Amino acid sequence: MTATATILDLFLGQPEHRWEGKAPSAIRKVRVDGPVEVTETGLAGDTQADLTVHGGPEKALHIYPSEHYAHWREAFPEKADLYAPGGFGENLSTEGFTEEDLCIGDVFSAGTARLQISQGRQPCWKLNLHTDNPVQAASFQKTGRTGWYFRVLEPGRMEAGDKISVIDRPCPDWNLRDVILARFNPRLDADTARALADLEELAEPWRTSFAKKANPAFHEDTSRRLQG
Repeated sequence: MTATATILDLFLGQPEHRWEGKAPSAIRKVRVDGPVEVTETGLAGDTQADLTVHGGPEKALHIYPSEHYAHWREAFPEKADLYAPGGFGENLSTEGFTEEDLCIGDVFSAGTARLQISQGRQPCWKLNLHTDNPVQAASFQKTGRTGWYFRVLEPGRMEAGDKISVIDRPCPDWNLRDVILARFNPRLDADTARALADLEELAEPWRTSFAKKANPAFHEDTSRRLQG
């Protein structure tokens, strides 16, 4: 088991009123230099606007592989300047692995902190407004290039240039990209949904969603989340 990446940059954000008639957002983040404290709820100095859907121990840190930005520059060349590390509101930009290389529940050393993959990212309408691209959130879902969230098992410090490495893999059968795509699959088979609903390493909101998806009659309406 070898999966190591390099932290390229760390980013912090504060809630802002950016769009008339819309709720504030902290999706626009700023790169910071030097070591940053990692607490159980994320990077010191990073805050969220709506704690009902962002932040908290199960969404302490959002990471986005820098490798994905080439895809977005190719898909939407008119917005190429926007697609660079930090462009999607992530806390960590890395180079070295993507969702395909990892599994739900993977445990990492990162600087002096210890982190664990808890869930993927469910993009919302704020991502569309942030990128001025009305299909950005839906494209995230379709491709599975969402990045993911860490819970913090052991607080510590990290900075750009640190390595982030897998040190334990308790769920080798649950590839991260496959789980992310399963979350957004409206025709997911019931057995897979039930198995994921029982996966202890997966964040509770995702387990609850998979439990619902195990019912063939269940229909999930994502329009409000994706379009606002």
